[in-house]
Formats: sequence, C-alpha cells, structure tokens
Amino acid sequence: MIACFCGQPHALGRRFLLASAVAAAALPARAQNVPASAGPADPALIEDLVAGNRILYDQNVVDGFGHISVRHNKDPNRYLLSRSMAPALVTADDIIEYDLDSNPVNANGRSSYLERFIHGEIYKARPDVKAIVHSHSPGILPFADTGVKLRPMNHIASFLGDGAPVFEIRASAGLESDMLIRNAALGKALAVTLGNHPVALMRGHGSVAAAQSIRHVVFRAVYTEVNAKVQAEALKLGKPEYLNAKEAAAATKANDGLVDRPWELWKRRAMAKS
Repeated sequence: MIACFCGQPHALGRRFLLASAVAAAALPARAQNVPASAGPADPALIEDLVAGNRILYDQNVVDGFGHISVRHNKDPNRYLLSRSMAPALVTADDIIEYDLDSNPVNANGRSSYLERFIHGEIYKARPDVKAIVHSHSPGILPFADTGVKLRPMNHIASFLGDGAPVFEIRASAGLESDMLIRNAALGKALAVTLGNHPVALMRGHGSVAAAQSIRHVVFRAVYTEVNAKVQAEALKLGKPEYLNAKEAAAATKANDGLVDRPWELWKRRAMAKS
C-alpha cells in the first residue's frame, strides 16, 4: 500500500491533482467572461421595441433587413436588440440583452445580428443616445453614394440640421470590404462619423439614426427616408431652399415634444397587421 504513493505513481498523482486544480481555477475566469444581466427590462420598453420593429417595416424603412435597439432602462451599459430575424416578425421573446461590447447576455441559443456592433459602439460614444436604428431605406442611398448632402427640406426633418455626414467604410476596412459593420473597430469608426449628429449615411449600405428614445429614433428614421425622397424630387426642379440653422433648431425643439402623435398612429396600423 505504501508503494502506491512512491516513485512514478506518486508523480503521476501529483500531475493529475495539479491539472485538476488548474482546471477548477479556470472555471470562475470563464464565468466572468459572460456579461452579467441588468435584470428584467421595463415591459413597456420591450413593448415599444417590438412596436418599433413593426412600425419601421410598415413605414418602408426596413424590409427583411435592418434593426432597432434601445439602451436598457436599468443599466446604461446594456442594450436590448432582437435576435437575428426580419423586423416585422419580432416579438418580446426575441429580445436579447447585450453589453456595450455587443456580447449577448442571454442568447440561449438565439443568433445575433452580425452588425450589432453598430449599436454597442454608438452607445459607448454617445451617453445621450437611448435608441438606434440601422436601415437600408432606398430613398437615402442616392445621397449616401453621390456626394449630394442630405439636408432638411421641411420642419418635420429639421433634425438633419446642416446635413447628414457619410461614413466611408474604405477608410477603415480597405477596398475589399463587404460593406458590413462586422466588428467593434468598424462600429467605432461609424460612431466617429456620426459624432453628435442624429443621422449618418453609409456609402453603399444605408444609414443609422440615434435619439433619446425609441419613439424619437423611429420618428427620425421614418422622416429621414421621407426627406430624402422629397429632396430628390426638389433637385429635379431646381435648387432647393433648405432650412437654415436657426429654423432647424427651433423646429427640432418643437417636434421633439410631438413624437407621440405619429407614434400612436403608426403603432396602431403596424400592430393591427401582425
């Protein structure tokens, strides 16, 4: 019996115990890599997020692609975004919580949008932003791709201010990019282009809108698309007269208090179709 604890068997035993200890010590470290949840979000916030997805589809801002997120009401370092799916089909059960590095907290086997880094990096850069929309709405693409600046045509789109900046992915990803914001570095570069603007266009891709609530960001996403179509028509007729800086600022202040009016209409229409 004593011989069992001597020589080679003893050495093997020590190596086994050492390996076991190392493995056990590693378990908490791995667990620490899983983001902690901020807890259940306000049900009203989830309801608005679901409605926002449906409205954006109904208003022709998104189709099978595009997404909307909201910052978690209990922790500014967490945000909520649907699993990877068509926005018109999103339900409360599809919402996933993420940290600002865009790691899922509670995926539970559900797949994530590849371009979720758009959301995480803008939330990092803009503490004032509570909701974000990314879309490929067709009206804005000519302005993203031609160098003609998208500017406010009327008071409803006054939030565009002196015009929307354009993100050029080649500056960050080179000439062979697939145009997608597929990592944090590209998300950060997009956030830099957005700066303090409410909307940024993305060449060869689409746009991103940011605002202080889901209702405000849906308002901006919808009227960015409307404004783009109006501006394109105006350019056919002649030289458009855009809102000046003071007009845009005054109209934006007034409109920010009125977003519930179109929201209730859009929500009733969109949810009735589900």
